[in-house]
Amino acid sequence: MIIDVSVPLRQPMPTYPGDAPFELIPVVRMADGGVCNGSRLMLGTHSGTHIDAPWHFNDAGKRVHEIPLARLIGACWVADLRGYPHITADALERANIPPTTTRLLLKTDNSALWGQTHEFNTAYVALTPDAAEWLIRRCVDVVGVDYLSIERYGATPEVHHLLCGAGKIIIEGLNLSAVDAGEYELLCLPLLIEGADGAPARVALRTLR
Repeated sequence: MIIDVSVPLRQPMPTYPGDAPFELIPVVRMADGGVCNGSRLMLGTHSGTHIDAPWHFNDAGKRVHEIPLARLIGACWVADLRGYPHITADALERANIPPTTTRLLLKTDNSALWGQTHEFNTAYVALTPDAAEWLIRRCVDVVGVDYLSIERYGATPEVHHLLCGAGKIIIEGLNLSAVDAGEYELLCLPLLIEGADGAPARVALRTLR
């Protein structure tokens, strides 16, 4: 079974403050006499479900087009961390994450936010710096979270600096509400945008049983 864990790009939708809002702009419509239906997209590199390339917070890091898809496709672990107001190293240690995990998705109370409002919620669950250090020590290469930032709103971007500085790939804006904890195959396909700091992505999980 394949589970789509992306959020739709649509109007209206939550947008991180300061990022470009998503717009689907009609260019030609058959209903108006056009020969086909065509549109123009307006969006940011961090709209909806997306990846942060290491270059986002590390000038020496890889940009989107330099990331091999092999890093974004393969075995992953979904950890259920609902009930935590923020994700600390201790919370990760208690989550029974297999020691060989290199791709990790964190299911938190954030996933329930997607169906509640189109407004951005500043009280989302995010990682603390010691959690980022835990991920680096455990050699996690890809980490995904279920809201629009892995960093607490308004915080100094230490989590981003740590992860991007270590060359890690961050997936943000996932919806894991329909996903149980356990092992899956991750299928993350970001738009191939040359030179970009991030890119919207379609992300799915394939069950292994």
